[in-house]
Amino acid sequence: MLTFTLIIIVAYLFGSISTAVIVCRSMGLPDPRTQGSHNPGATNVLRYGGKKAGIATLAGDIIKGVTPVLAVRLISDDPQYLAVAAAAAFLGHMFPVFFGFRGGKGVATAFGVLLGCNWIIALSVLGIWLLTVVVSKISSLGAITAALFLPLVTWFVDDKIEYMVLSGFITVLLLIRHHSNIHNLITGKEDKIKAGTKEHPKENET
Repeated sequence: MLTFTLIIIVAYLFGSISTAVIVCRSMGLPDPRTQGSHNPGATNVLRYGGKKAGIATLAGDIIKGVTPVLAVRLISDDPQYLAVAAAAAFLGHMFPVFFGFRGGKGVATAFGVLLGCNWIIALSVLGIWLLTVVVSKISSLGAITAALFLPLVTWFVDDKIEYMVLSGFITVLLLIRHHSNIHNLITGKEDKIKAGTKEHPKENET
């Protein structure tokens, strides 16, 4: 029980590091929670901050997902421990204690935690996301489609009960966090991926 508790706490705190906010502050960009979709995630940062900021945010969100899971692997390959670490890091990203519990939608971090648990599942879901985005040019549609296929992919690749529960947990939360995107897709108002090109003043400037 102590081990589980420590894993949950450490993984959650690591996941609570908001890459988007840190990247934007370091690059003199406005807080992503006040811009565009107000989502502190890679796609929103890409839209108004440009490719460098978007890529840095994407990489950071993946790293903070995979790192806690790989750290647990140094202790044990028990899927219970890995799934718990993955779920805690994922929750930390969505509800970060360091940033007023205002987190991102979790797509990149979900990929990171899945990569740490089973890289075949992660890459398979990434392929679904990539194919959907290439065809539609809509990031959220890729995320929603990948989320819906995640439990099926997990069952096909590695149907351990711990991973099945984890995949269901991730799918439900991703769909909940994308409820506004789902509405926009239905009404034809969802934005397509487009990198920002304009310079932005620092937050303390008017």
